Amino acid sequence: MFKQVHATESVPADLSISQLDVKSLEKVPDQCIESAILQFSPSIRSGSFADIGPGRYMEDEHIRIDNLSSHLGSVFKFPKPSAFYGVFDGHGGPEAAGYIRKHALRFFFEDVNFPQTCEVDDGFLEGVENSLRKSFLLADLALADDCTVSSSSGTTALTALIFGRLLMVANAGDCRAVLCRKGEAIDMSEDHRPIYPSEQRRVEELGGFIDDGYLNGVLSVSRALGDWDMKFPKGSPSPLIAEPEFRKMVLTEDDEFLIIGCDGIWDVITSQHAVSLVRRGLQRHDDPEQCAKDLVTEALHRKTFDNLTVIVICFSAPRSREQPSPRQTRLKFCSLSPEALHSLRSLLDQNANR
Repeated sequence: MFKQVHATESVPADLSISQLDVKSLEKVPDQCIESAILQFSPSIRSGSFADIGPGRYMEDEHIRIDNLSSHLGSVFKFPKPSAFYGVFDGHGGPEAAGYIRKHALRFFFEDVNFPQTCEVDDGFLEGVENSLRKSFLLADLALADDCTVSSSSGTTALTALIFGRLLMVANAGDCRAVLCRKGEAIDMSEDHRPIYPSEQRRVEELGGFIDDGYLNGVLSVSRALGDWDMKFPKGSPSPLIAEPEFRKMVLTEDDEFLIIGCDGIWDVITSQHAVSLVRRGLQRHDDPEQCAKDLVTEALHRKTFDNLTVIVICFSAPRSREQPSPRQTRLKFCSLSPEALHSLRSLLDQNANR
């Protein structure tokens, strides 16, 4: 049995302000995980919303597949339920993000010999992680080779896969995935900013530099697909890389939903505030798409300066709607004038004498 949380690299000590409200994760004993696994089965549904925001044009793309097995057909065999989501935040033009979105299923499943099984075990976990890593790198190389994509165009990428009770997030860039566990926010990805010590150390060791928080004075992220005008020739280590980082979680009944969003959201909203806003919305109307819209609206009110894309993935079935109770008959009362009352009495007396 694998541990509840796994990250390929440790989280830097100086987390951003938006991450300070996120509670730290503790390892959960294997027997607790096993009990949760035997009792809980997620029911997947999602909603998304995107807005150009104050930008001149839209550079975000996203993909949302609630039933991956059905979408890909019988050729692929996965644990159930299976789902796939991705957010691609472009920069230097929309070409790179649009290209990755268009070919996402080929990059992430068809060209990488994605592992297939009906059971989630350690071998499957290792195979999925290796396939995702290969997918990111292949997509990066494809952007270099495609003449329709400018060498100055790039995109960050965050994907989330759900197989049974396994949630796996792969991230390169500053999109973010946040899990809600009993109302508390748990970051399932780390923003790849050049100013973070681990990223800055790697960048400088490979000949890059950080100027006012920007990689080589140009880019606000230290990992991205594309941007080949900033990368060394193929096969050479580069300060800007497409290598993703992974985090995985065994879902239990305490896990309510996952939020995936581009940095236009997280620049102005903390992880915990986003979780609280979505949780209140789901309690009111149980509509993940409306919650995604609410998050975008909140970011716009807070004067974000970027495009906005959000996906909200729920792990529980929709609440059954209560049947409205029949309307109670309302009794209406009115008053009579003295003349009308006299006429009514006369009529009643005549009927009584017949």
